[in-house]
Amino acid sequence: MITDTRPLVEINQQAISLLYKELGVVDAVRFLKQFTQGFGDYTKEREEIFANMTVEELVNEIEKMRKLKK
Repeated sequence: MITDTRPLVEINQQAISLLYKELGVVDAVRFLKQFTQGFGDYTKEREEIFANMTVEELVNEIEKMRKLKK
């Protein structure tokens, strides 16, 4: 059986369209986000952001933020 090979962009468009149709936009986007790599170096950024904070200070900040959300 010989089949014509379609361009990858066409296959991707069809696949995304099917995902939207079957899952809805929100769940389709959630599904697709699993496969993105993101960007940056979170480990390095985290070390720079929290370099001068103790664990206790971090916990206190988290607790403050949680209280503000309530």
